[in-house]
Amino acid sequence: MSVEVLDSATIVNFIEDEEAFNISIHDRFVCLDADRDGLLSYVELLKELQSLRVLETHFGVDVETDPEEVARVYGAVDLEEFKSETKRMMLAMANGMGFLPVQMVLEEGSLLKVAVERESTKLAASCLNP
Repeated sequence: MSVEVLDSATIVNFIEDEEAFNISIHDRFVCLDADRDGLLSYVELLKELQSLRVLETHFGVDVETDPEEVARVYGAVDLEEFKSETKRMMLAMANGMGFLPVQMVLEEGSLLKVAVERESTKLAASCLNP
């Protein structure tokens, strides 16, 4: 984990770069699909939901949920559903952040971390090639 600074533009620009976003989504899906069945169960999605901070919280403290109960409610998702819902969640986060930068603790390999790394790489390249 690392502390990173990001704003809504970091997330939106990442999503709008369809090639980078689609590659990252595909790579993440493959990584999460532990049983290689082409579907992500709730158990397989749990780590991603935690890294995006989408789990239920009560005053900022994660609420324990029964994984079997949640699996019955949510079922499984394929790659297209994963991409669509991830995009929707990330845009909602960007909308909630606004334009002012915030510091967040991000997990290595998470999509938010990939978005920050992509932005840093682009900034470094623009400084080298003005």
